[in-house]
Amino acid sequence: MKKITLLLLTILFSRFAFAQSSFYYQTGNDRFSLKVQPFVANYVDRSSNIDNLNPATPTGMNFAIEFPSSQQRPWQQYLNNPTVGLGVTTIDFGHDERMGHAYSVYPYILVPTIRQKFVELDVKLAAGLGMVSEHWYTQEDTDPDHYHNATTNTTFGSYLNAYLNAGLDLNIPLSRNLALNAEAGYMHMCNGRTAMPNVGANLLYGGVGILATINPTEKVEPIQFPDRPYGWCLNFTASAGTHAAAIADEHNFLISSLHAGAVYYLTNWYGVGAGFDVFYNGAVTNETDRSLYCKHHTYTTKDKIRGGIALNNEFKFGELTAIVDWGVYLFNPSRNLYLDRHYEYGFDYKNPLFFKTMGAGSEEAFHYWRMGVKYRVWDNLHLQVSAKQHLHICEFVEFGLNYQIPFLKKENCQNGAKIYHHHKNWWLAQ
Repeated sequence: MKKITLLLLTILFSRFAFAQSSFYYQTGNDRFSLKVQPFVANYVDRSSNIDNLNPATPTGMNFAIEFPSSQQRPWQQYLNNPTVGLGVTTIDFGHDERMGHAYSVYPYILVPTIRQKFVELDVKLAAGLGMVSEHWYTQEDTDPDHYHNATTNTTFGSYLNAYLNAGLDLNIPLSRNLALNAEAGYMHMCNGRTAMPNVGANLLYGGVGILATINPTEKVEPIQFPDRPYGWCLNFTASAGTHAAAIADEHNFLISSLHAGAVYYLTNWYGVGAGFDVFYNGAVTNETDRSLYCKHHTYTTKDKIRGGIALNNEFKFGELTAIVDWGVYLFNPSRNLYLDRHYEYGFDYKNPLFFKTMGAGSEEAFHYWRMGVKYRVWDNLHLQVSAKQHLHICEFVEFGLNYQIPFLKKENCQNGAKIYHHHKNWWLAQ
């Protein structure tokens, strides 16, 4: 770890020294930046397993290369010229024997909020993949009955995990090419219930580091782009994946979903609308060691299906679109099949459609979240990955295809065309 840190620092400052003495320092614009930032963290929503382990304060390092906006693409103009970057984060979870370390790689975006001469403040959004050195199956004790003990690791159930990060990024320029950088935010790592256990790690962190900027060979003039040519969009999505129900189970269960909805783009980067969802979860069964559903019931396909209506939000970042949906179930037969007695409804009454949750840590609710991203691969076809949650508990991760039908605004309809089809440099035809 020390050798890696020393190498990156050497590269960073050698490039900075070159930039300061070169011709480009006098004439060029910023092209890319290198960042090194140590941080300390604190566990949020500590599990009983972490409490029993009583780890030391988590620490880590952020390394990154950042690319300021080239001002040559429409999405950059629409988002006030954000910075994009590629980051590497190392985390020491504070307990080498049980929790070990994590190594994450992820793309991220810095959306400007304040850009002044002596201060720059951005909102950071990041998503990627992380590897952990220790998890449930690397421990000698893998007895499910010892789930909460200090001899196990229930934080992670697999080497590979999703990495999510959101926070504020502050730069205070010290010179044209060097800035003091500070960052504070939230980190989350889990495997999305593709393996059990899946408690995950939730960290609040803060750090201070250095940002060194390297200059290009020529100045690029920004391009002015017109508004997006479409407003209303129809979305059709089919997804599937697997769901791990319990540690003792020998296999995962199939999950799938269908979505149909419509959004209207209020701005060039944000759309809002509504849609219908149908979900299938094969883990709604008594053929699992999981203690969520009752064991005496004979389960049918109908029990495994839920349907709902959702508020849909889309945030466009060029070819990439972030999705944040919140919905309520209108069809949910499994709500009456829980093993544990509800503190209010008991066993003698069916749970109402909009039932109260069982409190913090409840795996079920009458409403759901779906958060994910989709990437355009051809015309209006997208690849999509998303996570469905009840409150803050992930139910499953799904992968699928999305087809979007954007309808041209009236002023952009030409030769009778009503549907927008993506093509390179579309703005030249406006």
